[in-house]
Amino acid sequence: MRVAIAGAGNVGTFIAMELTKNAHEVLLIEQSPEVVARLKLSDGIEVRVADACEVASLREAGLETCDVVVAATGDDEDNLVVSLLAKTEFAVPRVIARVNHPKNEWLFNESWGVDLSVSTPHLITALVDEAVSVGRLVRLFQLERGQVRLVEVTLAEDTPVSEKAIKDLAVPRDATFVAVVRDDHVVMARGDTVLQVGDEVLALVTPESEDEVRRILTGD
Repeated sequence: MRVAIAGAGNVGTFIAMELTKNAHEVLLIEQSPEVVARLKLSDGIEVRVADACEVASLREAGLETCDVVVAATGDDEDNLVVSLLAKTEFAVPRVIARVNHPKNEWLFNESWGVDLSVSTPHLITALVDEAVSVGRLVRLFQLERGQVRLVEVTLAEDTPVSEKAIKDLAVPRDATFVAVVRDDHVVMARGDTVLQVGDEVLALVTPESEDEVRRILTGD
């Protein structure tokens, strides 16, 4: 898979190195020659000094040949412009954008060409919630601009689903249980999986089904 990454800061270079380890073809685009001169990258990463916010530069870099574009600069405006150009001018199948400031997250949607946005502050908040919360639903991740959500519930002592099989629960049609973490082991959720107190239940939900899944697992 060919991946283009805009921004050769700590985030962009780390992503490039990791993707190269996984045998992906990586193009790293950075507009500052000074930044590029300081890079110490592994072999196999193509580095181009160019402005990723300019159509001509992206065309010269061959962005239309990329399967994924990652907008990873430290500037939200630049990341939005890169995302929009990648999607509208070069029809890149998947565009992932970094959100630097949480207040800008609402902008990172399909109207700007973003398929998936990553906000570090919100991820950290979700992980803290997941670590300390028992008996309440925690959103871990959002896909398709929030239309699909990965949520987690650690079943409390008073959960109404203790010792019940998933197939016997009235799970909404647009929600599905995907895994159960029990005693540090992952159990793939199936119809005959029996839930127990202390289980960490992972589910994919929509905004419409989230409240019902919460009610099923917590009773609230």
